[in-house]
Amino acid sequence: MQLHANVRAVQDVLDRADARDGSGTPARVRILPEAVHTAAAAATALGIEVGQIANSLVFDADGGPLLVLTSGAHRVDVPRLAAALGLTTLRRATPEFVREHTGQPIGGVAPVGHPGPVRTLVDTALDEYTEVWAAGGVPQAVFPTTYAELLRITGGTPAEVA
Repeated sequence: MQLHANVRAVQDVLDRADARDGSGTPARVRILPEAVHTAAAAATALGIEVGQIANSLVFDADGGPLLVLTSGAHRVDVPRLAAALGLTTLRRATPEFVREHTGQPIGGVAPVGHPGPVRTLVDTALDEYTEVWAAGGVPQAVFPTTYAELLRITGGTPAEVA
């Protein structure tokens, strides 16, 4: 099967970073039989807790992209996060804004594999799990990793986002 260019880009980043899953083996993007557009759908497809899903949410933060990797178990407290970051405006990005800055569609935005750097926050709630799962560049692609690896491979900042 020919892999989508977004999936190849994500796997290339994982390989270059020597990224690992929760058991310490190399992280590999997996293609699911169906698209999983929500954390609940992804958790069901993988047979894991919804909190183990690292939702990739892109925000328009004063005109620039902000990627928030949040546990699927809760929602981002947007006003609180905006205040903590000293932002005037923080709102969910449009699909066009997301694609412009990540090269990936909503529902499949990976933590890595973007055309350029994207400021990233990683929800500290994900640290509760030995293994977490993130999108792999398209809605049917996912990969296993850990909280520490998400911080490392994204250059992200730990944050309480809920």
